[in-house]
Amino acid sequence: MGVADRFNSAVRRVPAWTVYAGGAVYAGWVFFQGATGALGPNPVEAIEHAYGEAALYLLIAGLAVTPLRRFSGLNLLKFRRAIGLACFFFVAIHLLTWAVLDVQALDRVWADIVKRPYITVGMAGFVLLLPLAVTSNNLSVRKLGPKWRQLHKLAYPAAVLG
Repeated sequence: MGVADRFNSAVRRVPAWTVYAGGAVYAGWVFFQGATGALGPNPVEAIEHAYGEAALYLLIAGLAVTPLRRFSGLNLLKFRRAIGLACFFFVAIHLLTWAVLDVQALDRVWADIVKRPYITVGMAGFVLLLPLAVTSNNLSVRKLGPKWRQLHKLAYPAAVLG
């Protein structure tokens, strides 16, 4: 029995909800650290960065599932949806942290989106990921049919924008 086979048999016993639980625990831990002053003099910025980086890591991890399976035999397909939804969760709380805790005014949010290119690019990435999160369920897969796969290829330009 090879390394990939042993890994796959061990992973088979791990439920996919552990990805959601791990993401929720990490998000709560980061927020707790910010609220208690453990993140330095600018905790809001540290929270924003932690959530944004987590989203990028999860997006890359989700995109790496298929190549990992193809080239190494490691099968993480059962976690791909959970990884993608956790990615969107972190993108959403990154955006909310920026808008609510950092900027704090809707007119300034729109001004920043227009004025700062990196925020414009980030918002474009969020807009690309939104339909992917909404359609990451079995009903959407059935209703959209082959179009579902085409729609979910938006993850690639979202990763480039990330």
